[in-house]
Amino acid sequence: METNVHIEVLRQEKSTLPEGELKALVIQELKNAGGIVPSSIITFFKNETLKNHVEEIRVCEVFNSNIENEEIWGQSPRPLEDVNVQIYIYRLNSDDMQAELITMEDGTEVTCAANHCLLPNVEFHMLWESLVYDTTVKHQLLKCAETTMLFSQKGVNPTIINWNKVVLLHGPPGSGKTSLCKALAQKLSIRLSHMYRYAEFMEINSHSLFSKYFSESGKLVTEMFNKIKEQLAFKESFVCVLIDEVESLARARDAVLAGTEPSDAIRVVNALLTQIDIMKRYPNVLILTTSNLSNSIDLAFVDRADLKIYIGPPEVSAIYKIYSSCLDELIRVKVIDCQEKSKPHWHTYTDAIKMLDGKTEDEISECLRNSKHLLEVSKSSVGLSGRTLRKVPFLTHVKFIGSHIVTIEQFLNAMLKTVEECKEEINCFVKKESC
Repeated sequence: METNVHIEVLRQEKSTLPEGELKALVIQELKNAGGIVPSSIITFFKNETLKNHVEEIRVCEVFNSNIENEEIWGQSPRPLEDVNVQIYIYRLNSDDMQAELITMEDGTEVTCAANHCLLPNVEFHMLWESLVYDTTVKHQLLKCAETTMLFSQKGVNPTIINWNKVVLLHGPPGSGKTSLCKALAQKLSIRLSHMYRYAEFMEINSHSLFSKYFSESGKLVTEMFNKIKEQLAFKESFVCVLIDEVESLARARDAVLAGTEPSDAIRVVNALLTQIDIMKRYPNVLILTTSNLSNSIDLAFVDRADLKIYIGPPEVSAIYKIYSSCLDELIRVKVIDCQEKSKPHWHTYTDAIKMLDGKTEDEISECLRNSKHLLEVSKSSVGLSGRTLRKVPFLTHVKFIGSHIVTIEQFLNAMLKTVEECKEEINCFVKKESC
């Protein structure tokens, strides 16, 4: 069964080396290194040319058939001859997000309808890698986008096979839905660079599309999508559109008719559905949407979403991986004091569980003890959002660390206290809301 390995190569800003030559040098560098390891980053190169042209080589996900299997592969180097390597060369754009203004035909209203930037962008660099999930959600999103582009490129008849180029991520606040959409847009701009010369990200400001003038909101939605169509007319450009909190624009019409929502909202929903249907004609667009209130979304919109994925709070294994990355960062910048020889090696969640099984405290090595301690903190953190989890190390230092530098053991002990306080704060707010 063929194993595919995706490798992303970040060019230096001033690099002009031909792409084919650069790919050949990357392959040779990987061979000289003895093979490839999943989720690894190479920033030191033996080849002098690579030193002058490449910032980093990132070995990304490993897929065997349709199953993500990095756990099966493990961390042992694999010879390049055993895998099918796909290399993507890219450079980062440093431009900030720019406002997209729209004006009504009569000039009565100007609004900032969206923000946009060119991709790949410095702002989204490493965002994909920072997002950790227990499920194969990232793999599903990549496959959905790749299949969408493939069907469009092959000219599959949309009246026979229906797909709308729309993805809906729903779940509680803080679960990383918006970040995942931005990260996916960045990832696709790299992976599809052989198909499109340019990639653009557009984030629609849903709330700004509601006009103070009655019946004008639907027109604002239409004008916004007309702006998107202008970009899509350039066939060499790929456009990723994000509609965050899509329930603002796609509010269930039965609730509106019941009198609980402004009647102008019906025109907004109708305009949005019409524009999404029009977007199907364009092969170079993907619409990503998020919602914290999926029950309030109009069913006609939900039906148009090709992929509907629930993003919930992380489970223990994902929490463990999130925390280990946070601690590694604090060790890197020397906030946590570790001598080179005593730097903790975090066992994977699966390995830690297996190695701790049946062992007494005296039988546990110092290295494994750190993983055990981290495992305890992770288990106590179940129920916290991804956003809160990445805030825990900061809050730990604020509340419990009295000096600028601390040992790993002290920090893990303090993290446990922080997690308990975070849960108490959340419970306090929940009780107030229920009163």
